[in-house]
Amino acid sequence: MSDPASGILVVTGTGTGVGKTVVTAAIAALARAGGRRVAVVKPAQTGVRDGDPANSDVPDIDTVIRLSGVTDTHELARFPDPLSPEAAARVSGLPPLDVRAAADYVAKLAVERDLVLVEGAGGLLVRYDEAGATLADLAAALDARMLVVAAAGLGTLNHTALTCEALAARGLACAGVVVGSWPRSPGLAERENLADLPVAAGVPLAGVLPEGAGGLSREDFLRVAREGLDPGLGGVRRAA
Repeated sequence: MSDPASGILVVTGTGTGVGKTVVTAAIAALARAGGRRVAVVKPAQTGVRDGDPANSDVPDIDTVIRLSGVTDTHELARFPDPLSPEAAARVSGLPPLDVRAAADYVAKLAVERDLVLVEGAGGLLVRYDEAGATLADLAAALDARMLVVAAAGLGTLNHTALTCEALAARGLACAGVVVGSWPRSPGLAERENLADLPVAAGVPLAGVLPEGAGGLSREDFLRVAREGLDPGLGGVRRAA
């Protein structure tokens, strides 16, 4: 498999809230520190209400910029309600993301970048339009590798196995699994999952980032990213 830290890498998750944005920021931070030309793309952002910060999530792109220092960022569509991109577009009366156009946009970016990171919304098969286009379809159109971000605790083995099976069924290459938020006080399930995740997924465990990493300073975040991600993603972690 080619170097996951080069070309186009699409970051998905086993669900929402598993740490996709922090993992995306970590890979971006390491690429930037290594002198690579890196861009980050968020095809569709939901749950952000412009001009209403009290009832709005922080855009994922803003978190990536704050943590990584990468400013070559691109948000292609934004919807105010915290729903799937297709549902959020529908209830807001806005046009959904054009997945084919998004693929073309990312491909053009990749011509002049060493690495383009594409962060999805929710899980792999969340719908982006009424025809049912998903992040998997975007990755297929780009012939891009995917990285799966997973939770640490109970249920993650099943969710991760289902996601990776869906990738394999579509002929999509997976660069590995990263645990997006490792608890400060892991229990038995979390500790055992470190060994079981690559077995369930059928791909390597490519990193583990600690809980709270998204609240660190940029300098401390870079250190945590380097220690938590494997060399294939720009870090120095070595799997046990």
